Amino acid sequence: MLKLTDITKSYGGRRVLDDVSFDVRPGRLTGFVGGNGAGKTTTMRIVLGVLAKDSGSVTFEGTEVVASDRRRFGYMPEERGLYPKMKVLEQIVYLARLHGFSKPDASARATALLEELGLGERLNDNVETLSLGNQQRAQIAAALVHDPSVLILDEPFSGLDPLAVDVVAQVLQQRAAQGAAVLFSSHQLDVVERLCDDLVIIAGGAIRAAGARDDLRAAHSTHRYELISAGDAGWLRTEPGVEVANFDGGYALFDVDSDETAQRILRRAVEHGDVASFAPQHPTLAQIFKEVIQ
Repeated sequence: MLKLTDITKSYGGRRVLDDVSFDVRPGRLTGFVGGNGAGKTTTMRIVLGVLAKDSGSVTFEGTEVVASDRRRFGYMPEERGLYPKMKVLEQIVYLARLHGFSKPDASARATALLEELGLGERLNDNVETLSLGNQQRAQIAAALVHDPSVLILDEPFSGLDPLAVDVVAQVLQQRAAQGAAVLFSSHQLDVVERLCDDLVIIAGGAIRAAGARDDLRAAHSTHRYELISAGDAGWLRTEPGVEVANFDGGYALFDVDSDETAQRILRRAVEHGDVASFAPQHPTLAQIFKEVIQ
């Protein structure tokens, strides 16, 4: 497990990270979200040793991270860093060779990975001739070619169309399933919500929420329910402890003041007619994000 504990970082008199602590667990995708300037990239660069922290610790498998550990890390920066004049396959093979693979192994690994990412027909094209989305895929291949134990990706879905997002998402899910600890930042909250197992929300350099996605959704849930029935649900408007948010015939979205009220409403709904659906409404990641940063 990659563990960050009480990380601080200041530039001059301005503190940009304030006691940042969270875990990135193996076999799981951890979404790292926050607004521009929240501290995501600074945190990632400290983990990678690109920036020095002022205080705190970064540990991997229980010990402080050192250079030999970081050779097992894969990193994709938000700014593209590939050589534009090199061919795509040549570039990824070169990076695999830097990680110690033989030329045949490096070529086989790079080819398989680029094909997995949908770049099989562009292997011999120069990087600079690729679309921005395909350059992004190549950058992801560069981070993955050595099968890292920890994968850190800064905005991996930036510039990708929906089909490319699905391809990259599947690749990341497969790496997590194979045991990698994956941390990725993104402003695309719908993608983060769909993919991640764990969430870390940062604002103003401080962690505002962290934990399993489903636990965070449960913790920030309100007593809001959706009712779909064959009968008219207008009777809800006169029920004590109920505030109707949306209503249309047999459809109602409403808040209750307690779980007991919710159970009472369900019983009344069954009495009034056929109930097709009665379910609590969980907040989206976007709603949780707005709540915790305000």
